[in-house]
Amino acid sequence: MNIIAKGTLLYYINKYPKGKTALLTWYYEFSKAGFSNFNDLKQVYGSASILQNSRVIFNIKGNDFRLIVAVNFRKQAAYIIWFGTHKEYDKINAETIHFDTDILNYKAK
Repeated sequence: MNIIAKGTLLYYINKYPKGKTALLTWYYEFSKAGFSNFNDLKQVYGSASILQNSRVIFNIKGNDFRLIVAVNFRKQAAYIIWFGTHKEYDKINAETIHFDTDILNYKAK
């Protein structure tokens, strides 16, 4: 699975250092995998939830963090829409939250 805009990943691992190892582990596992559909993905990520607009929610580092990813199974591509703590996740609408395009301008320090 090709994860588009890897700079987004760098932004979030710098913003949430406590989630860095778990998020990088997800990234390496997910980028090596190939899923035909959500059922295939669910066999590997049992706690993942699917939403409208091909969005998938992953629990990262147990229940400490949530990751919202848009997945195109046919093209084997995905991009990270949002990552944050469980507490922050409770304050957003996972089905409608937009990707913050300012993240694309982020330069790792």
